[in-house]
Amino acid sequence: MLYRRFEQLIDIFREAPSEAPPGKVWPFYLYYLRQVWPSFLALLIVGLVASLIEVALFSYLSRIIDLAQGTPNANFFSEHSGELIWMLVVVLVLRPVFFGLHDLLVHQTISPGMTSLIRWQNHTYVLKQSLNFFQSDFAGRIAQRIMQTGNSLRDSAVQAVDALWHVLIYAISALVLFAEADWRLMLPLLVWIVCYIGALYYFVPRVKERSVISSDARSKLMGRIVDGYTNIATLKLFAHTDYEQQYAREAISEQTEKTQLASRVITSMDVVITSLNGLLVVTTTGLALWLWSQSLISVGAIALATGLVIRIVNMSGWIMWVVNGIFENIGMVQDGLQTIAQPVTVSDRPDAPALKVSRGVVRFDHVDFHYGKGSKVIDALNLDIRPGEKIGLIGPSGAGKSTLVNLLLRLYDIDSGRILIDGQDIAEVNQASLRAQIGMITQDTSLLHRSIRDNLLYGRPQASDEEVWEAVRRARADEFIPQLSDAQGRTGFDAHVGERGVKLSGGQRQRIAIARVLLKNAPILIMDEATSALDSEVEAAIQESLETLMQGKTVIAIAHRLSTIARMDRLIVLDKGHIVESGSHAELLAQRGLYARLWHHQTGGFVGVD
Repeated sequence: MLYRRFEQLIDIFREAPSEAPPGKVWPFYLYYLRQVWPSFLALLIVGLVASLIEVALFSYLSRIIDLAQGTPNANFFSEHSGELIWMLVVVLVLRPVFFGLHDLLVHQTISPGMTSLIRWQNHTYVLKQSLNFFQSDFAGRIAQRIMQTGNSLRDSAVQAVDALWHVLIYAISALVLFAEADWRLMLPLLVWIVCYIGALYYFVPRVKERSVISSDARSKLMGRIVDGYTNIATLKLFAHTDYEQQYAREAISEQTEKTQLASRVITSMDVVITSLNGLLVVTTTGLALWLWSQSLISVGAIALATGLVIRIVNMSGWIMWVVNGIFENIGMVQDGLQTIAQPVTVSDRPDAPALKVSRGVVRFDHVDFHYGKGSKVIDALNLDIRPGEKIGLIGPSGAGKSTLVNLLLRLYDIDSGRILIDGQDIAEVNQASLRAQIGMITQDTSLLHRSIRDNLLYGRPQASDEEVWEAVRRARADEFIPQLSDAQGRTGFDAHVGERGVKLSGGQRQRIAIARVLLKNAPILIMDEATSALDSEVEAAIQESLETLMQGKTVIAIAHRLSTIARMDRLIVLDKGHIVESGSHAELLAQRGLYARLWHHQTGGFVGVD
């Protein structure tokens, strides 16, 4: 029950206080620390008491030595029993209690809770980023930064709290205790404190600067390695293992060099601090012995001064590594901010309503768009699609077909103009409701590394087993799903498909994708080479299902094989972001324009269409 209470002090799935995390380091820290301030306040209080108890132990040692010298052996316990019992309570009761509370707060509350809170909120925010965000970076590097930022922020915050009290309490208490014995004992410690702070002031910023560089190199290495693993089939297909090794070797070499540069500063700092510590021990112990020889302090004061200085020296090494760790972690957080705190380029407006589709009218109204480049990919495009109309988008590569579909899905925001669905501007409705009303079958089908059932239920999570099976049957996926199995012995709908669905053939992935869209049953349907991965026999078998799927829906189909969309209600021919031709298959052939040339290039004029 005690562990459970401490483990539940932080709600790891709480709502983020703002839409986006701050883009600067210190506001970023405060953004998360404010959410868990009660736990850190408790840690500060417990750390203060624990530090005071630790210092008290040295005071007790000095006191016991002086009492032993000034009291006859037979009367020692009877005369000082009360004081000795108090020391016993502090050592055997209070010290374990407060150190236990410290460990509970760090290991049960802050370490798991705060780390998971940061990762959850960062992951939730990054998921809102546009498609371009993920296409512009390594997936491995994005994941690495989300994971390491939570750890680094937590570690540096906890270490700073622990170091704060140890430094302040030990330094102040030592000065007070030395002053009580003889003010001259304070002098070596005061000089040491000034030199120690000077050394940290010089070295720590350099450690932080080089840690940022080292962290970036580490993220780059992770990105390259994960990129190779993700595309392992391409690597094997082209027999480029040596090339891939060299690609990773360059990143490992760079990361090692950056880490070594950071380590040079750490080694130099260690040598300087160790030298200062040696001087502190020698000067303080020598001074204490000289003062004792002059009968100015007691033997207990010598034990106090020597013991406390040795403790401070040991602690200074720990503080040095803690401060180094704090700023190394700050460097990692700063590196993570490059990814995490980027503004979302495609975002919903405050209180954006849900899209409501009753008819399925789609309108592109003077739409302009470019991918951050000078030339426009879509230029002043106007297109009206009637409810239930089935249109085919045709054109050479780079004409803007896929871009037009991406804009309708609002994967990018247009530069000017409007895109309307049933009179509603898609820029003014929330993105989730927009994409919920659009079903899409892509040419390059990518599945999640989960079970077949999980992939299918992405279409409609609340679908029953009967509805899932019916969609599978109509997509002709019932032929292979029962025979599937994975390395863990899961079979059928429970079998996992591998990363991006690599354990399935292209045709099998395509049929799963078609079943998923059949299950979704959205009023607007987009098909981008929906049957390109299927053999002719399977394509013919599911054509009837696709015809059924398209009934009553507004359909936009992209196909490079013109014969697959020639029967659409209307064909739209794009070239360089403009609509250059529009009409039925027969009308476009009669115009003897771009469509007619593309048709004859593909068919040689021998394929007929009813």
